[in-house]
Amino acid sequence: QVQLVESGGGLVQAGGSLRLSCAASGPGRTFSSYAMGWFRQAPGKEREFVGTISWSGGSTYYADSVKGRFTISRDNAKNTVYLQMSSLKPEDTAVYYCSGHRSRYDSTWNADGYVYWGQGTQVTVSS
Repeated sequence: QVQLVESGGGLVQAGGSLRLSCAASGPGRTFSSYAMGWFRQAPGKEREFVGTISWSGGSTYYADSVKGRFTISRDNAKNTVYLQMSSLKPEDTAVYYCSGHRSRYDSTWNADGYVYWGQGTQVTVSS
């Protein structure tokens, strides 16, 4: 079973930057064989799709709320996916989760098809 562990969360001022990492481990599918996604959930709100990256890293897609500010990348040699967040806003405050998809690409841009989930890391943006 694939295990995902996020790191890099914390407290940052509005306008600042933060980079989250998500390391995959465990037996099962090779990390480079599936797409990865990032999601977030703020208190009292539903889980929200943030973005996704294809198996090779050659294709990415972002939610409108983060487009132009967030960048997803992956290093398949290190079994790690990253979420670089810039120009952070208080409304970006949430628990951020990485997730592994059942396919090489995520073409639905929502939680459908994601089968592996991390425990989440808290990101708090102060105004």
